[in-house]
Amino acid sequence: MPRTNPARRRALTDAAISLLASDGVHGLTHRSAERAAGLPAGTASNYFRNREELLVAAAERIIELHLDEMDRVNTDAVREDADRAPDLAELIGISLETASSSLRDRYLAIFELVLESRRRPALAAAMSRLAGGAAAFTGDQHALLGLDLPPRAAPLLITLYGAALFALVTTPSDAGVPSAHELARALVAGTLATTTDAERESKRLPSDSARNR
Repeated sequence: MPRTNPARRRALTDAAISLLASDGVHGLTHRSAERAAGLPAGTASNYFRNREELLVAAAERIIELHLDEMDRVNTDAVREDADRAPDLAELIGISLETASSSLRDRYLAIFELVLESRRRPALAAAMSRLAGGAAAFTGDQHALLGLDLPPRAAPLLITLYGAALFALVTTPSDAGVPSAHELARALVAGTLATTTDAERESKRLPSDSARNR
């Protein structure tokens, strides 16, 4: 019968996340998770019937940690002057810097799980929940900060953020990748320019378009 000790389950999933980051998806097995968690052989199979269940549990643990982290976000920390308009590039730069340093292992694990989810529907569903939660949080933060962004800006920012984070997390430090804050400024400037141009184009009258051809 499956065990229900929450502390042991957390120990196994936390160990799984660390193994995904250090050894990749193929380095994560029931036995390697047990060893990393300091638990007896056979413990993991009491909680996860097979390797896919262990992978899904690791993804769900990441979701739990991610939501807890988002709940602790304090945007006032980057708004020391209450009269100053929020700087979106600064916010994103801080987020990228944190994600690629103190949370690096978590995001390495996420990237491993994203690739593996292409072959595992149950894991794909768990990763979809993680992406959905992150997108919803981003929208809420924009509203909280009073950021007036074009409708297409958020999806573009999320996509470019993911690409920037992948580069920061996976590329060797001596490879010349721009800093988190440089990337943030570039992706915000590019997103706003692109979405503003698209919005302006959509509002142009047909007669204006004809005259400019």
